[in-house]
Amino acid sequence: MLRSFGKLIETHIQDIWDFLYANPSVIIPFLLFVFFATLIIIAFYIFLAWACFKISGRIFRSVEKKRGKTLLIQFTQYIINLVIILLFVVIPLGGDKISQSILGSAAVLAAVIGFAAQDVIRDVLAGLQISFHKPFDIGDRIELEDGTAGIVNSITMRHVVLTLIDTVKLIIPNSKLNCQTIRNLSYDYVPRSAEFSFPVAYDTDIKKAKSVIFDAVKNCDLSIPGKKDANGEMIYAPVYFISIADSALIMKVTVYFDHKTPTEVLKDGINTGVFEALAQAGISIPYPHTTVIMQQTAN
Repeated sequence: MLRSFGKLIETHIQDIWDFLYANPSVIIPFLLFVFFATLIIIAFYIFLAWACFKISGRIFRSVEKKRGKTLLIQFTQYIINLVIILLFVVIPLGGDKISQSILGSAAVLAAVIGFAAQDVIRDVLAGLQISFHKPFDIGDRIELEDGTAGIVNSITMRHVVLTLIDTVKLIIPNSKLNCQTIRNLSYDYVPRSAEFSFPVAYDTDIKKAKSVIFDAVKNCDLSIPGKKDANGEMIYAPVYFISIADSALIMKVTVYFDHKTPTEVLKDGINTGVFEALAQAGISIPYPHTTVIMQQTAN
């Protein structure tokens, strides 16, 4: 529409100039007419783009409610939004030259890919591979090659956002993430686990100590049943008397927890809960004692 309006003026430009020259009093009204007509046409295309964004957003929100928020859905939404911008903003308002460059000029496209947009294209293609092959998904806890671990928060056309400790955000380009080995701690929905060892005094009632530790682990909000019993039901792991140390009896338990729970948060919760439970039960946690004997020598 904007291009047709421009062509109309361009075709009759000589007639328009002759008319304005003969009627100077209509120059300002004519310029105002062209200005406001252009604004109306631009507003029309922007409205179409806005309407498409709204419809697209509702469709994707409906899909997310049914299937959950996944990388593929999120990345597809970014691609569709880009297409909407191209169709209703760039091409209509950019004129024939931009349209021909985008749709028909292979040389310009090759130049853009070869020089100006290498990193962008690489990240977009890597994002497509991640979205379709799904080595991880939104909400998964992954660990990078350098040991950095975090929860996948979102993916854009250029990068993946991880949430680290204390809600710190780590932004990684798709191309860099796609070319490294990733440890997915949430793969196949298997709960994570960590082992804990607790020393108790020699004179402790072993059964009582096991019961106190087991109840403390079970009552912790961060722990979940992760061990299958003979009937196939998920239960909390039992506590074992694993060894006799120099000054203590060592109790060990495996604690299962959700993928989204940071390991350090779990350790803090379990250690605090068990320490307080042992203290309330009157079970002492021994610590090494050193006896120093001073020998006096005769003068």
